Parts: sequence; C-alpha cells; structure tokens
Amino acid sequence: MTGIANGRSALELTKAIAKKEISPVELMKETLDRADSLESKLNCFATYTPELAMSQAKAAEKAVMNKLPLGLLHGLPLSVKDLISVKDVRFSSGSRALANNIGLYDAPAVERVFKAGACLIGKTTTSEFGCKAVGDSPLTGVTHNPWNLNKTPGGSSAGAASSVAAGITTVALGTDGGGSIRIPASLTGIFGIKAQFGRVPIFPVSATPTLAHVGPLARNVRDAALLLQSISGHDRRDPFSLSEHVPDYLGACDQPVKGMRIVWSKTLGYANPDPEIVVALKKAVKTFEDLGCIVVEVDSFFQTDPIELWMSEFYAGVGVRLKDTLRDKRELLDPAVASVLDNALSQTSEEYYTNVFKRYDFREKVRVFFEDYDLLLTPVTPCAAFDVGLNTPPNLTDRNIVSWVYYTYPFNLTGQPAASIPAGFTQTGLPIGLQLVSKINSEVDIFRAASAFEAARPWADYHPKC
Repeated sequence: MTGIANGRSALELTKAIAKKEISPVELMKETLDRADSLESKLNCFATYTPELAMSQAKAAEKAVMNKLPLGLLHGLPLSVKDLISVKDVRFSSGSRALANNIGLYDAPAVERVFKAGACLIGKTTTSEFGCKAVGDSPLTGVTHNPWNLNKTPGGSSAGAASSVAAGITTVALGTDGGGSIRIPASLTGIFGIKAQFGRVPIFPVSATPTLAHVGPLARNVRDAALLLQSISGHDRRDPFSLSEHVPDYLGACDQPVKGMRIVWSKTLGYANPDPEIVVALKKAVKTFEDLGCIVVEVDSFFQTDPIELWMSEFYAGVGVRLKDTLRDKRELLDPAVASVLDNALSQTSEEYYTNVFKRYDFREKVRVFFEDYDLLLTPVTPCAAFDVGLNTPPNLTDRNIVSWVYYTYPFNLTGQPAASIPAGFTQTGLPIGLQLVSKINSEVDIFRAASAFEAARPWADYHPKC
C-alpha cells in the first residue's frame, strides 16, 4: 500500500495531521480514489458521501492551519454502517422497504466521531436489518471479501469490515446484535469489538434494543481503542447507556497481562467447528500461556445452546418493525429473513416472556462463572469465509442464518464485552478469528490481552491483494 496513508494506522495518521505532515484534504482524496477503485470489486458502500467527506476534510485542514483544538479523530476518513443514522443521508438498513429513507438525526456515535474530527466517506452495506451473518441484501447485492472475492466477508457489518480490510479506511463504525461486528472482523482478518451493552449509546431506538451495540472495526487494536474512546459515554436519549466514567482503552493497551485467568473453550459445549479452525486457535491460546496467563480448558461452557433465547428477542423486534411489509410487500424482503421473522412473530406472549426470563437466568449463570476468570477465549466462527450466495456454510445447513455462528450471540444475551482478533490463516489463505470475552464492564481486560497478543503475533502488515 503506497501513498499518503502508506499503511499507517489511525493513530499515526491523526498525529501526522496534527503535526501538519499530512493534509486531511490530500488524505481524503487518496481515500476516495481507493474507494472508487475497489468498489466495483468489493461493493462495500450502500451510500457514498464524497462531497460531505471533502467538506469535512477541508474544515479539518483549516482547523489545523489555524491551530485550533483538535479531536481524537481529527481529519480521519471513516465509514458508518447503514444500520446507524446519519442526518440527511440515506438510511436504508439494507432493505428495499426503506430504500428512500433519510436519516433524521445523527446517532450519538456519529455526533461524537464528527465532534472528534472524523470525515464520513459513506454508509457501508449490511444484510437486511442485520438479520443474516453474511454480506448480502436485496437492496445492495453481494459484498465481497477482499481476501478472496468469491467469499463472503460475513455480516452483518459486511461493508465496514471489507473496506477496512482492503485499506480504504483505517477504522469503521459497525453494529453488533448477535455477532455482526465480530463475525466479519474474523472472516476479513481485522479487529472488532462490541463494548459492554450500553457503553456506546444508541439512538434512534434499535429494532433490537436489548441486544444492539455500536462499535469499531479497525486494522489494529489501538485504533479500535481510539475509536471506542471517542464514541463511549452516557447519552440521555438512550436509557440503557452507562453513566459511569469511560475507561481509558488506549492506556489499557499498555497494561501487563501476566497472571490473567483465562478459559479456552473450543465448542462452548454445542458448536461444531472445523478441525482446521481449532488447530489454529489452540496455537493462539498457547501464546497467552507464553505471555504468562493462566489458561484452563472448559469444553462444556454452557449446558445448552441459547440460540432460541436470542432468536426470540432479536427476530421478534425486527419482525414487529417490518410487520406491515411482511403482510403487504413481502416480495421486497430477503426470503431467508422473512422466514425467520414469521417464526418469531408466531410466538405467544407467554412463550416470549418465558424466553425473556430464561435469558435473565442465563445471564446470571454466566456472570457467576466469570467471577473466577478474566477472559473467555473461543473461535469467533466455526469456519473461515465461505462462498458468496450462501446463507450458511455448506456443511452446516441444519443451522439457520445466524445459528451457524454458534459463538457470538450468547454474549449479546449477556451484554458482556466481546471482540474478534486475527489469529492466523487457513491453508487456503483465509483469516481466522479468536473471540475474547471479558466479564461485565471490563473492556480494559480485552484491550490489554489483545494488544499483548498483537505484539506477540502481529498481523496488521498482512494485506489482501484485492
């Protein structure tokens, strides 16, 4: 990768901009040129905003030249997933039913990245309402994985992950209601994290308000920490948002890891991972032992697969939002999405609330388990990226459009911080991700462990040849 950016991290770029070594305007021109050159291959963007990007870049440059105070993201090109509202920009949620919908507000995370000086190049693609763990929708078509254009980047933050992996921007905002940051981060070889539920406020209200997170995808751990630092904190529009002081995520990246208590589980008790994934991740887990962590293996982490609890909540929320479309304009919807929404809406109120209370019981059992440990390590996905056009891996057709993932949705039910970190490649050159889950409100443990792992096994210099 050549040019002004030249593979530099978000932290390096913002420091260079502040020192007047890099022009935000020239950086944006380069970014937009790269996006233009790759879009026909990758299809990362649902809506492109080059005029806004250049206007913000010019304002950022003027602030530097006038020696004004600069934000954490000053002059940095950035994208926002199309499940997040940006005022006066198309807000379609990957659905033909909302093809002409325009955002009425800047979501809190968008307000904050703008205040920190970031420049928006566009809204990135998502599966319809984030309902699938792959990267396609009836509105925007198929998004491709830059490591192999015939493979999915995963979903639902498909365009965000694909664009960051391809080097269009260093960071992007995604969402995660069942793994939608971690899954594509794993399949495209980048770092992605959902913080503690409520750490990043959400507004307008999500279709899945008790499960949804907004969070960063990035080329490295510290860039994700920088972005998460910028978007975290209480907002009165979100009653779930945390009012406590935002931790120092960048500072956590320099904390020691020796003595951390870690659990490794290759199946959580019910998953069916490819042997190649398990072999690669066992080597990654060994790295934590080499760093001085105490690692124990617990295969049956959960007594049962909590997928029914997650589906009851997630798809019921989306189904209610799309009830009229399901009834009157069903042909506009992804057939696979429409099918799971039908099932969710067929629940009785008794069945729904039975699952709600089971979820609370599940959350408490997981909380108690984590009292003895700092981190849980698992695969992120049971396999590497598979062919575009498929809703599930070819060997997991007994699972549905999200249940094939196995490892991510449990921690939306609990709300705990969870991340995906690159941990190797398959024999065919596709990325493999390792999931790190911390106890409640303990994102700092993820950042200190992830940064230590990144230093021991660096990956940021590996780039897809798209």
